[in-house]
Amino acid sequence: MTIKVIIFDFDGTIADTFDVLVQITNRLATEFGYKQSTLEEINYLRNLTSRQILKASGVSLFKIPFLLRRVKTELKNEILSVNLIPGMKEVLIDLANQGNQLGIITSNSKENVTLFLEHHHLKEAFSFICSGTTLFGKNHVINSFLREKNLHIKQVVYVGDETRDIEAAKRSKIPMIAVSWGYNSKEVLMYQKPDFLIEQPQELINVISKLQAKEVPTG
Repeated sequence: MTIKVIIFDFDGTIADTFDVLVQITNRLATEFGYKQSTLEEINYLRNLTSRQILKASGVSLFKIPFLLRRVKTELKNEILSVNLIPGMKEVLIDLANQGNQLGIITSNSKENVTLFLEHHHLKEAFSFICSGTTLFGKNHVINSFLREKNLHIKQVVYVGDETRDIEAAKRSKIPMIAVSWGYNSKEVLMYQKPDFLIEQPQELINVISKLQAKEVPTG
């Protein structure tokens, strides 16, 4: 039994949304009662886990769902100006052409992701887009997808850029490939012990090939 489905996070993994999301969250700071982040503070936050970042932000837990909704709405107005992570388009097309089933599980909106993929001519490379409603509930979305598609955990791998992605993959008991070019630093990702940690999109090809070449006992 080998990997045949590759699940990707979206923000920071495929789409370089970091700068635009910082701008949006800073614009909304007064309205939602938290302080804007300076460049120095942002660099510091990248070395914290996702849960530590949330705590340090000072955002009220009650306001988080409303803030997320507003951020998604604001991002829709700017999504077509967001760039792909350099080198990612070629890797995604290559993986799809190899017969892998590619999908996205994200806390962003399905509409934003679809608009982005269509703009970058990548919509056909993906078989599914699943949008979660919370920051820390991706494992539930993953598990629902596995049940719906009748997939074994050994047939799926997850690719993401944050510690919460590693947390979700571990809870769902699927292999995890962490990428160092996104929201969390390489150091904090390493500390969370993903199955793999890569620094360039092209490395995905080699890691997936190794996983698929490895014979996994089915018992």
